[in-house]
Amino acid sequence: MKKVPTKADIRAEMEGLIAAFLCSGGEVVQVKRGLSGRIDPNKSLDNKNIGFDKPPQPRTSLGEVVSEIEARRSPAKAPEKASRQPRKKIIYDDFGEPLRWVWE
Repeated sequence: MKKVPTKADIRAEMEGLIAAFLCSGGEVVQVKRGLSGRIDPNKSLDNKNIGFDKPPQPRTSLGEVVSEIEARRSPAKAPEKASRQPRKKIIYDDFGEPLRWVWE
């Protein structure tokens, strides 16, 4: 049976990998907050450079559209009651055994 690694095992393995990376001459580069998700990281951090450079588009009111759709719908018809035909129904005893058939 395979041993499932615990969080402590995974953490120790990751710390070992990081230590090996740093010992082999690797270095960690700090990135400014908000810089990694930008479209062009070379531009300044103002709001124009994060994808919101277009003016907001006017919104369309849907009240009229919804009312037109509702007006086109036909009124819901009530289901017609079918003439009830007699049908056979089985009667069971307390133990689930069939006793007799009756007509409803």
